[in-house]
Amino acid sequence: MSNILVTGAAGFIGHKVVEKLLRGGHDVTGIDNFNDYYDPRLKELRSKYLKEIAKAEGRSLTLYRLDIEHLGALKEVFQHQMKMHHGPFTAVINLAARAGVRYSMENPFVYLATNATGTLNLLELMREYQCKKIVLASTSSLYAGLPMPFNEESAVNTPISPYAATKKAAEVMAYSYHYLYGIDASVVRYFTVYGQAGRPDMCVFRFIKWIDAGTPITLYGDGTQTRDFTFVDDIAEGTVRAMQPLESGYEIINLGGGREPTSLLYVINKIEEYLEKRASIDYRPFNKVDLTDTMADVTKAYRLLGGWRAEVGIDKGLRMCVDWYLQNRELVRSMSV
Repeated sequence: MSNILVTGAAGFIGHKVVEKLLRGGHDVTGIDNFNDYYDPRLKELRSKYLKEIAKAEGRSLTLYRLDIEHLGALKEVFQHQMKMHHGPFTAVINLAARAGVRYSMENPFVYLATNATGTLNLLELMREYQCKKIVLASTSSLYAGLPMPFNEESAVNTPISPYAATKKAAEVMAYSYHYLYGIDASVVRYFTVYGQAGRPDMCVFRFIKWIDAGTPITLYGDGTQTRDFTFVDDIAEGTVRAMQPLESGYEIINLGGGREPTSLLYVINKIEEYLEKRASIDYRPFNKVDLTDTMADVTKAYRLLGGWRAEVGIDKGLRMCVDWYLQNRELVRSMSV
């Protein structure tokens, strides 16, 4: 019986990955530190939802409140797995990370501790306890300054934020453990993930709340910058598929929409349409740590992940985000973004 370790299990992407695993017949051990980077009530809401899914599916779900940068506490989780299940985790999906490009400029030390040292802790325990598969979440932010569509073969040696730099560190550490100890590593680079119950610091969540409340939108740049928006359900599907063994033993795989990128002004206009309200925009200077445009080459994901491609287009995805907001309006109104 498979038991998958998912870090960041109560996070935005993490809870969707756990849901997909539970519905797919897997047992899950989840780790999340429930930090206050954004309102912890969102993680509590997601955790409650996951427990309901586990019960309905008849699967085991164990959630630990700890930080992957704490090696001793993390080791106890691996020891418990060996004792209770008489074998290692089937796979580790590492989604625990300090997120947010701009905040990484304010507190780079926590990014290094979680994104780099935390990943090292997991890899070292995988080596010690003979777990042979990791799926590591990484970022399209590494492609700054490169021609589009972004391809996995590009050299990404010029990260322009501490966030991107720590993600690069995690990628190369995973390669070292693949080379030295035979750990099979799928590194999935995510492109602007959005969806229901998303992160309050991300633009779609903020734009919906601000437009509904009549609060001016804070927009860095003129809004013509574009993103390869990718719906969270599609990201979760690609992440779960990435658990399969790789012929090479180590691959970097883009998970993105793979369509024409969407401007922020278009996103704002669609949210206005769905809420039937007009936005007021407070334009700010473009932030130098932000990419102007992103677009993924997803050819490799289609080839390696059983024909994976993003299914949810931006219009449908934004409609689903607005619907979730309307169902949870009172909770969201009380949250800071």
